[in-house]
Amino acid sequence: MIPVLWSFRRCPYAMRARLAIAVSGQQVALREVLLRDKAQAFLDTSSSATVPCLDTGTEVIDESLDIMLWALRRNDPENWLDVPAEGFDLIETGDGPFKTALDRYKYHSRIADAAPKVERDNGMAFLNSLAPRLENGCLFNHPGLADFAILPFVRQFAFVDKPWFDTTADPRVAAWLAAFLSSDRFHLVMPKFPIWSPGDDVIDFPGATPDAP
Repeated sequence: MIPVLWSFRRCPYAMRARLAIAVSGQQVALREVLLRDKAQAFLDTSSSATVPCLDTGTEVIDESLDIMLWALRRNDPENWLDVPAEGFDLIETGDGPFKTALDRYKYHSRIADAAPKVERDNGMAFLNSLAPRLENGCLFNHPGLADFAILPFVRQFAFVDKPWFDTTADPRVAAWLAAFLSSDRFHLVMPKFPIWSPGDDVIDFPGATPDAP
């Protein structure tokens, strides 16, 4: 069977899974999830009921970083996996303290004790700490796993208050994000797919085209 990727376009976890699948050239059937009304087939597949979720036919992979590694270990034409151990440490920090700060900043109205400006500053402190690494536009010697595992969350953080981000982010961080957002790779994984429902045709990814405007 063609592996099935359950996804949600704007979710940064799903975005980074799609990025790795696209660069690896692995063909999957993409099923876009409506988060407020999740299809039963998705709930039957994902034990966590969260996107992304990849059903390969022999296993279900419910973590986005594991999906990235699944794809890249099959084909890694741009050497994304050529990343030092420090790169995995940065991903861990991005997925941990930075993501916590992002959630408590972006969704502060849902969190009783959240201090959004404090969390915003904590998140920016992490991003600006990356700036010395970004002299050549990426975290290490070439764009790779660490960049594309973290950048979708940088995008989400930036657009909570883009004017503030633009005036506060180190120029190297801002340029890193801007290059990502203007890249063909970003646009390849961001078409507006229709929400999947039982009986729909398979949407092959990568290679599917966005809906007509």
